[in-house]
Amino acid sequence: MKLAKTTRILAAATALLGIAAAPTAAMAKKDPEVRLAERLEGRVAGEPVSCITNSSIRSSRIYDRTAIVFEVGSTLYVNRPENGASALRSNDVMVTKPTTNQLCNIDVVQMRDSSGFYTGSVFLGDFVPYKKAG
Repeated sequence: MKLAKTTRILAAATALLGIAAAPTAAMAKKDPEVRLAERLEGRVAGEPVSCITNSSIRSSRIYDRTAIVFEVGSTLYVNRPENGASALRSNDVMVTKPTTNQLCNIDVVQMRDSSGFYTGSVFLGDFVPYKKAG
């Protein structure tokens, strides 16, 4: 009798975990272009710039094989690499070796996995600013 009750509790807990994980799994499978468009919703693109100041970058997010979004104040700068976008993976870490206080469209970013192994190089493109509409 106790075994049956324990089995039911485990089955219920497993079902709840599956339900809780479903949005995460769906998010991981969502096309990176769609996720990027959702992130930029309600924003308007400005004229591309060649550099952004390193100290102004509050955060960055990688969209698999698509783009890097840098948050600078209330502006989001989208960088679609000139070359090497296939090396962009959201779980990887970007390693930059700036020669100035700016990140520019001529810079190369190394990608490293969570254990520090090199996974590729990304040649940055222009930074397109997206500001809230209105």
